[in-house]
Amino acid sequence: MHQHTGNWPGKTVANATGKAVISNKEFLFVDIPGTYSLMSNSEEEEIARDYICFGNPDATVVVVDSTCLERNLNLLFQIMEMTENVILCVNLLDEAKKKKIKIDLKKLSQNLGIPVVGTTAKKKKTLENLKQTIYKVCIGEIIPKPNKVIYEKIIEDAIGELKQSLEEVIKLEGKGHYENDFLRWVAIKLIDGENKILTSIKKNTELEIDYPKITKKVEEVREKLKNQGITEKNFKDKIVSNILYHSEEICKKVCIFENENYTYRDRKIDKILTSKAFGIPIMIIFLAVIFWLTIVGSNYPSNILFSFFRWVQDKLIELAIFIKAPEWLSNMLIFGVYQTLTWVISVMLPPMAIFFPLFTFLEDLGYLPRIAFNTDRFFKKACCTGKQMITMCMGFGCNACGVTGCRIIDSPRERLIAILTNNFIPCNGRFPFLISVATIFIAGAYGGGSSVLATLSVISIILIGIFLTLIVSKVLSKTILKGMPSSFVLELPPYRKPQIGKILVRSIFDRTLFILMRAIKVAAPAGLIIWLLANIGINGETLLNIIANFFDPFAKIMGLDGYILTAFVLGIPANEIVLPIILMCYLKSNMLIDMEDIFAIGQILRQNGWTIITAINVMIFTVLHFPCATTLLTIKKETGSLKWTLLSFIIPTACGIVICILTNFIYNICVV
Repeated sequence: MHQHTGNWPGKTVANATGKAVISNKEFLFVDIPGTYSLMSNSEEEEIARDYICFGNPDATVVVVDSTCLERNLNLLFQIMEMTENVILCVNLLDEAKKKKIKIDLKKLSQNLGIPVVGTTAKKKKTLENLKQTIYKVCIGEIIPKPNKVIYEKIIEDAIGELKQSLEEVIKLEGKGHYENDFLRWVAIKLIDGENKILTSIKKNTELEIDYPKITKKVEEVREKLKNQGITEKNFKDKIVSNILYHSEEICKKVCIFENENYTYRDRKIDKILTSKAFGIPIMIIFLAVIFWLTIVGSNYPSNILFSFFRWVQDKLIELAIFIKAPEWLSNMLIFGVYQTLTWVISVMLPPMAIFFPLFTFLEDLGYLPRIAFNTDRFFKKACCTGKQMITMCMGFGCNACGVTGCRIIDSPRERLIAILTNNFIPCNGRFPFLISVATIFIAGAYGGGSSVLATLSVISIILIGIFLTLIVSKVLSKTILKGMPSSFVLELPPYRKPQIGKILVRSIFDRTLFILMRAIKVAAPAGLIIWLLANIGINGETLLNIIANFFDPFAKIMGLDGYILTAFVLGIPANEIVLPIILMCYLKSNMLIDMEDIFAIGQILRQNGWTIITAINVMIFTVLHFPCATTLLTIKKETGSLKWTLLSFIIPTACGIVICILTNFIYNICVV
């Protein structure tokens, strides 16, 4: 309940830790990234590999899916090459039972030479069995003796020869954790061409390594293999083929499939949900329903929160009068800090509390990997990965959450691209403004069927953002983040019944409240600044007006005005306060304006020079401008670099400015 799990490997790309007491001894559990194999070089595989090799664990538990044991044994045999203290946890036995799959765990343990424990994670008794097995392995009561895969003679001879040379160069006496055939695995990796393994050994241990001597020997062994028809290219294929054959043979001995077509239902559903004809339209329908439920459903709790906070505000005003607080101080705290803070909470909390549970429901169901699968071909053309679509969808709820979600992307290059372009997707904080402008200027201008036109206009703006995501991703891939799309291996997990309790806990606490707390941190000081700008003046003119007048000439080129641009700049703490700031500026008020009457808002905007092109450019710039402060802080934390944070600010803003200038220019030519 304290970690965010996912329905597919690769969901986590960092180690998570937790403590547990077993038989009066405290154990530190380290959850390393889920992966299918340790043979390639993606980031999560390197993290997993390095921890198993150099983290000095007392035991390594390999958790496999009982419904696809044969495929998962591939990973197990690779780990058994690296360490001997291995325990196999065969999970999801309840799913196997539903699909009429029987596994002889005792026979499986005999064939593997390691302890095997069957579990159904939601049943405490099975987890207790696992904990006791871990305890016995760690104290030496059970000593695993893995039956490792024996490769064809040519390969075994090459491995043995290189291993012998490594033993002469790398002294392991006294390094107990590394003595049990560790160098056999190192030899396999070196023949496979992964020379970085020596750097990892040097970095994580105090072993002395004679690089020239090892490199020379590796070349000799490779040359011998090449003369016998085994090149660096097909060496890995032969290793994997041996492992898969061994896995298949073991599964034939221990597994009974009473229903050979146990995956028939999932395959039948996937023929529709992942088809070229229906995959994308169904995905759009799913997302559209989520957006509609979020927009419609959030109105009521938002109004309740607004009413509650207004009541509290009245009481605070009464309290300030009662304690005779200075008027400037009470106004600054109540109409500045408090009002901005409560506005952000009232507008942000309800949509996120609806969107994230719905989104997490799709994730738990197993549909999100299908979204990545459906869109992968589009992102491949932009030199990216289909997983970026998942992070984009999360961005509809909150861009900061979308940025955090980029951790699921294996390639550091592709992860950076996804982070830099996530803000092209409008978050829930920008939707109310988009919908309001569309309702006033699109729906209000065309009478019958206007609501459909307003909806289509909002969707069109969103599609522009998605299109630009692909274009900018392609440009980044060809310039500062050069590279080709990485191999995309993503399991389409079985469809499972979502666990409502965990969905609510994960979506509310891991996402909604987490993001809201970050927003609150920046909204409070922002409210103070906005109030000061609206109440402090020079020569009879407020600082807010001075800033707006400064921006006005440039804003006019974009088809906007100085007040609109000022509102976007001051709205950096949270997009939700852009419209209130615009209204505050137009009405010359010294506090944020809270207006729920859409007709009254439209009247104010029109009286201050808004036209159809103003509305269109405002909608464009609402989607295409710098991230909010919460998202910027998240980007800084995720990338650890001010450079990428600044770039994430500049890229969408530059796109928004250019497109607004172009649309304004074209409109003026057409009007003239």
